[in-house]
Amino acid sequence: MTELEGVPTDSCPAAPENPTAMSSESELPTDADTDGESAPVVLELDGVSKGYGGASVIQELSLSVRDGELLTLLGPSGCGKTTTLRLIAGLERPDGGVVRLRDEPVAGEEAFRPPEQRDIGVVFQEFALFPHLTARENVAFGLQDVDDRERNRRVTELLELVGLPEKGDAKPGELSGGQQQRVALARSLAPEPQLLLLDEPFSNLDVDLRVEMRAEVRRILDAAGVTAVNVTHDQEEAMSISDRVAVMRDGRIEQVGAPEEVFQNPESRFVAGFLGHADFLAGTVDGDTVHTGLGAVPRERVNGLAPEYDGTDVELLVRPDDLAATGDGPANGAVIDRRYLGPTVLYRVELDAGGVVGCMHNHDDRVALGERVRVSLAADHPLAWFPAGGARD
Repeated sequence: MTELEGVPTDSCPAAPENPTAMSSESELPTDADTDGESAPVVLELDGVSKGYGGASVIQELSLSVRDGELLTLLGPSGCGKTTTLRLIAGLERPDGGVVRLRDEPVAGEEAFRPPEQRDIGVVFQEFALFPHLTARENVAFGLQDVDDRERNRRVTELLELVGLPEKGDAKPGELSGGQQQRVALARSLAPEPQLLLLDEPFSNLDVDLRVEMRAEVRRILDAAGVTAVNVTHDQEEAMSISDRVAVMRDGRIEQVGAPEEVFQNPESRFVAGFLGHADFLAGTVDGDTVHTGLGAVPRERVNGLAPEYDGTDVELLVRPDDLAATGDGPANGAVIDRRYLGPTVLYRVELDAGGVVGCMHNHDDRVALGERVRVSLAADHPLAWFPAGGARD
């Protein structure tokens, strides 16, 4: 077979000793790691479990969140992410394990600190503003223990921070959804909590406003220097605003890492599929080459493919933007589906060698259903892989 077109042959980063068992914590450096030491841990969950009526919801979950970072719990409905948030907030008691804030146990066998004693702010999905109070009064609600002068100063400062200095006298019913969200965020930041929890904060906004508010909320959190945990089922939201993403499934964390790392090097097929379109291209490892239905892929272009996998069957993870379908060269498949997505078009191609893959094209490209095409690999990054037969699920 000939080498695949578009596949660079420069060597990839050194592979881990055990490529099929990468660390689930993926403790990658953050902006705070300027001298090789990680930032202080604000929140730690150590073997936390929770169940209801005999059914397990959270299973020995361990996770840490560093000072100043935004970590997102991402997963499908029912995976346990909201329960995890409630355990952190103190709205639920764990059945096992320990929750610590700055090394101090706040929940576990020997301690339970109620929500009002945890110094944690929460922005709820419904915003939960008091409808009879003005924006200024809503923000000031959590500042009962300071004098009037300091309270007014802090409220003014926060309304400026969230871009609503002129809306202080408006009641929630007079504000747009995005403005209500910013008031709710300002109210949660008012007591200067050591940790902020965001519970599906963008789900009640329309699509365009949702995208705008993601960037705005991230700006506000950075300006305030607050540590935050976000909960969402929206992959795009999680990938666009988070320092790290923790992908959850059935009460467990499947993988934790920087968005780019989790997306490009998923540790399970579930993570690969949940974070976007994922196809698995069958191949056989043969020395320096992986032979596939699209041609030969240089072994060095497969991330962490260790020597012990010589002679075995594997599956390479390819996403639609990794592939291109053209009329150039001998055809190796036929278009069986076309999905118009606005800026792009997703084609599904049935390969002559077996299997179906997606190819993402510019919206101006025109490929007819049933047309014979040549699918080639256009990826310029090392490919993730999985043993054939469904392992690493």
